[in-house]
Order: sequence, then C-alpha cells, then structure tokens
Amino acid sequence: MKRKIAFFDFDGTITTRDTLLEFIRYSKGLPRFYLGFILNSPWLLAYKIKLISNQRAKQRILRHFFNHTPLHQFEQTCKAFVREALPVLLRPKALEEISRLQAAGVTVVIVSASPENWIRDWTSSIGAELLATRLETAPDKNSGKPDRLTGRIFRANCHGDEKVRRIKEVYTLEEYNEIYTYGDSNGDRPMLKLGTASFYKPFR
Repeated sequence: MKRKIAFFDFDGTITTRDTLLEFIRYSKGLPRFYLGFILNSPWLLAYKIKLISNQRAKQRILRHFFNHTPLHQFEQTCKAFVREALPVLLRPKALEEISRLQAAGVTVVIVSASPENWIRDWTSSIGAELLATRLETAPDKNSGKPDRLTGRIFRANCHGDEKVRRIKEVYTLEEYNEIYTYGDSNGDRPMLKLGTASFYKPFR
C-alpha cells in the first residue's frame, strides 16, 4: 500500500498574513502593537540586514509582549483568536487542497514557525497534525507545573532547516512513496526540497 504525506507551511501559505503579527494585534490592541514595534525597531532592522538571527529577533518581540504572561490566560486568548480572527485569514484554495488530500488518504502536517498555541486547535479541528515553534514556560514554585511564559522560544524556532529537523524527528520519510510540500518563503525552501512534488506560493 502506498503511503502519502503532505507538509504545509502555515503563515503566508495557508493564511494571507503572518499570524504572529495578527495575534499580537488581536491580543494587545493597535496602540500597544504599534508602540511595541517602534520600541523594538532597532532589533527588527538588525534582523532585516542579517546582523541577528530570525530566532533572536522573534524572541525580542515575544519577550516584549508576552514575558510573564500567565499560561492559562495566554491559552484562552489563543482559543479566542482561532474562533474570532483566524477564519478570515485562511486561504480558501489552501483549505480545498487540504480537504482534497485528506479525502485521498494523505496525511496532512502543518509545519509552522508560529507558536503552536494558536494553531493547535485549528489543526485538530481539520484532522491535521502539527509541528510548530514551542514557547518556553516557567514552572509554578509550588506545583512545578508550567505557569507562565518567559518570552523565549523552547529550543529552536521552527524555521528553515529546523523545519526539516523537526519533520525527520517525527516522520520516517523513507516509508512514504509520495511527499508533497507547500511553502511561500525562503524559510520554507529546505522543507520544499523534501518533496517528491513541491509547490511554492500555490494558492495566490
């Protein structure tokens, strides 16, 4: 029996916009959104001219907006974002392709540099699997359970070569006869190379 699997980037491929920016705007409001990015503009410029890494720039933004945020509060906001804001960001053609693949028995995996927290509920709702950036949490001093965000990324940002590493950590690609990959940016190119059929900006 032939096994088939498809790996989709999320931001820009399935969605029309970067959901990290949209989530910050949704959760913090426009005044705090713009102020935060103005204050962190030197770091963003440093990333643009390749003085610092994607991960370092992203952590700077995450620390500014979410350091010390209680985890339960953050998760509640993520669920509300998926209900209220995410639907209008999804590309209909991408959803059609996912449905078509699933109907043909293809395993669909979303591979995203955005935090898993606001993608998880959506991927579960459509029956897809998820590999995404994980956020570091600090434990409660009494219970030892995850209690609040630190504003840092746990291990590595799921971007570029890290997407490939995460895929190979979970899936034995040699077991699949056909591998489909979908992406829209340079950060997806390493993942796109895994495909027996690859699609760049296919839903524009």
